[in-house]
Amino acid sequence: MDYTAPPVEVSFKGLLFDMDGTIIDSTAAVVKHWHTVGNEIGVDPEVILQTSHGRRSIDMLKVLSPEKANWEYVKHMESLLPKLHGADAVEIPGARSLLDSLIAANAKWAIVTSGTEPLVGGWLDVLKLPHPAHLVTAESVANGKPDPACYDLGREKLGLRPEDSPEILVLEDSPAGIRAGKAAGCKVLGLVTSHTAEQVVAAEPDWIVRDLRSVRMLASGADGGVTLRIADGLVVGPSDGTTTGAAATTS
Repeated sequence: MDYTAPPVEVSFKGLLFDMDGTIIDSTAAVVKHWHTVGNEIGVDPEVILQTSHGRRSIDMLKVLSPEKANWEYVKHMESLLPKLHGADAVEIPGARSLLDSLIAANAKWAIVTSGTEPLVGGWLDVLKLPHPAHLVTAESVANGKPDPACYDLGREKLGLRPEDSPEILVLEDSPAGIRAGKAAGCKVLGLVTSHTAEQVVAAEPDWIVRDLRSVRMLASGADGGVTLRIADGLVVGPSDGTTTGAAATTS
């Protein structure tokens, strides 16, 4: 894979960040967590892990263990994850500096995640990362990713309208999340952190990068909008099913 696409500068009215795989990497903790839960509910943890990333726990449990598919159980279960496995999570490279620059500029941004509020707050506290003014969690919507409802709600929380969606950037790592952002009408930046580049390409984001070190804020406006520089994007060639550079899209 060739991460040499020319840099692009793109302006957005707001940014919507996924959490795990985009701001933090809690893969090691999640593996331990699902092994514990799988043994508890009598389901092979490896079966759970094959499809769990980017999906809400409650949606997984509806299929695997319907009697556990309630918010009381899910929120308690997820609240334990940062407490028991906090040392197993790390920041995605570039995430902290990008968030700090957005906060300093009073830019419009939110976290939109498949995790519950106790899980998100727990990880942000453990890693001492900033809490967003606007948050969409698993409990916020009836249907999880790839349904676009979460990103539609994120847009609303930023005070933006449906017609603004093409000028909103979703930052995501999972195919389900990328598809949710696209279905919401947003531009999507795909990160190759939790899935293979081929899997990210197949979800058809507008740009693909390794991590957030490739994204830098260049300017901000009084309305909360920002101009970003996206560098070192993946060049997607004919063998991947397209003939254009994934980081060469502009808006």
